[in-house]
Amino acid sequence: MSEHSTTHSKAVQDFLAEAEEIIEQLSSELSDLSDMAESGELNPDVLNSIFRGAHSLKGLAGMFNFNYVAELSHNMENLLDWLRLGKLNLTQQLVAVLFDAHELLSSLIRILASGEDLDMSQDIAACVSKINGCLAPPEKQSGASPLEAIGLPAHVLNALTEYEEHRLKDNLAKGRTIFNVHTSFDLTIFDTELSSVTDMLKGCGEVISTLPSVGANLETNIDFEILFGSVCSIDELKAAVERESVTVTEFGSSDGLVDHIATSMVEKTGRAALQELEEDATSQTIASIPVSEDAALSAKSMSRTVRVDIGKLDELMNIVGELVLANSTIAGVTTRMRNEGYSRLAIDLGKAAKGLERKLSDLQKGVMEIRMIPIGQLYEKMSRIVRKISREQGKRVELKFFGADTELDKLIVEDISDPMMHIIRNAIDHGIESRDVRTAQGKNERGTISISSYQKGNHVVIEIEDDGGGIDIEKVKNKAKQKGLINDISTLTDRDAIDLIFLPGLSTNDTISEVSGRGVGMDVVKNNITAISGMVDIETRKGEGSRFVITLPITLAIIKALIITCSGRTYAMPITSVLESLLMSNKDIMTVERREVVQLREATLPLLRLNHYFDIHRSDEPPKEFYVVVVGVAEKRLGIVVDDLVCQQDIVIKPLGESFKRFRGVSGAADLGDQRTILVLDVGGIINETMRSGN
Repeated sequence: MSEHSTTHSKAVQDFLAEAEEIIEQLSSELSDLSDMAESGELNPDVLNSIFRGAHSLKGLAGMFNFNYVAELSHNMENLLDWLRLGKLNLTQQLVAVLFDAHELLSSLIRILASGEDLDMSQDIAACVSKINGCLAPPEKQSGASPLEAIGLPAHVLNALTEYEEHRLKDNLAKGRTIFNVHTSFDLTIFDTELSSVTDMLKGCGEVISTLPSVGANLETNIDFEILFGSVCSIDELKAAVERESVTVTEFGSSDGLVDHIATSMVEKTGRAALQELEEDATSQTIASIPVSEDAALSAKSMSRTVRVDIGKLDELMNIVGELVLANSTIAGVTTRMRNEGYSRLAIDLGKAAKGLERKLSDLQKGVMEIRMIPIGQLYEKMSRIVRKISREQGKRVELKFFGADTELDKLIVEDISDPMMHIIRNAIDHGIESRDVRTAQGKNERGTISISSYQKGNHVVIEIEDDGGGIDIEKVKNKAKQKGLINDISTLTDRDAIDLIFLPGLSTNDTISEVSGRGVGMDVVKNNITAISGMVDIETRKGEGSRFVITLPITLAIIKALIITCSGRTYAMPITSVLESLLMSNKDIMTVERREVVQLREATLPLLRLNHYFDIHRSDEPPKEFYVVVVGVAEKRLGIVVDDLVCQQDIVIKPLGESFKRFRGVSGAADLGDQRTILVLDVGGIINETMRSGN
């Protein structure tokens, strides 16, 4: 795809960001359109929004000579335009074609972003062929137009666009009454007044057209005629809309003609911002509106949003982290000065350090808030995947979302998207049964996948639940033994058996499909989640469904850590995973089934000696008293035995690189600010491995 081999200039990067937003918006709106195809109720505002999205993408791509994107979005726009004009009926088959075009557009944008050189011409030609197959010539209607029966004035009929004429006919077909709402507003306030009236009308029916009109006071006022369809009576409409400057005329329905003119005074309701008026009539209206000198000279942007590359935020966060470390160094110098007799200077320096610490805390909080995005952005991607796979497999699946406002670090959202996608693909392929099976079991033929997210302390929990057949635990055990992944299954608990699905090469599907069956994926899911200090648990009920519970830290940028020592080495432990710490001795430790435990209140807490875990040889005698740091992620608890607790400190986690990627129990490294670099423990990974191995 030679046209995509282009240097990523700033302008191209802006195009990619804008295109991605349009693609995401189209994904959500196409999902709504699919629901409308099932219900038979078409919302023209949603359809127009999809049409504008395809039109905008075509224009943007054309500016940068991305011809493949422009060509496909242009053909998609043609199909949507025919649908808007009523030349095509909204069906699931037509929606499927739109989804295919949208998915291909998304692929083209991803290829552009990656800089790859792929030839997609055949895929585009095939998609365009599908679109053209839907564009059959419309049948010509015979007989008199229903518009002639309602007595619309000639100047109104002549001013209607093809789309507005279609919307008018559609309203008549649905038995709605057509009204002409005449307005007259002062030139200085017409925008807010028109918006207020339009908003009220939309609450009662559909605004078909907004046309400029000739009024009595051309020098001071501007008049509009709003063509409006509604099931409301004239009295109901008068109560909701009419005011001194608004006159309502009832044209009637296609069954007959009713004339009624009424004017009354009502209290002025709240005003809303001027909304975008539709299509060609709108452009004519705006072109004829006198604009004040101040408005004409204004070049201010209407948007207060600034796009920022996440790499710049990473760099800024690193700088903030270095400043935090520098402030810690200043605080240490202050303490030494006080001990060496420079008390007055130490006090002044300490006050300055405290003030700097408060400002740095505010700066750190602000940068972290900028990095946070609602997880609802990820939900929209999952919706597209569910519709595609369920359509391919002939299953009906409903996707439900909860907690879309829950916020996560942008990078964590990106890292969790692929694991979530694989879990959902498996839920459709493995979990949700076919329609016939579900009907035979007394279930609704439409399966349900629910995705919910909520904050729990310093973590965010994402739950993915389906109402399918659940995991067949015995089948998992037998498959694991058959593939040689485990020798003895007789002693396996159900909990241990469920964890086997995370082993590479294990799949309970007997046949290989495009979605699953190769035993590749669930191990990657776990590894990817563990790599961002998260955990994944599975709950299942045979015949009822399964639930995947993913627990993630809110951010991985700057975190507060507990600095510990063990066998002469220093480590950092994220404070978000630390529940409490206990000072103990060997007499407090018990052994249960060859495993060290301690009694913590009314529960038994398994222990892990950190020097044993990392296989560190002690050169000195172990201390008689030591600390047990109680850590937990989700519902799992573990006591980590260390020699000493040094302090709490803000740290910036730096990746170790590919060479150290396989090191277990370590999530990264951090600089303490005194020229020392220490390892940061991966608490979630340590808990998982310890619980599974029993060490």
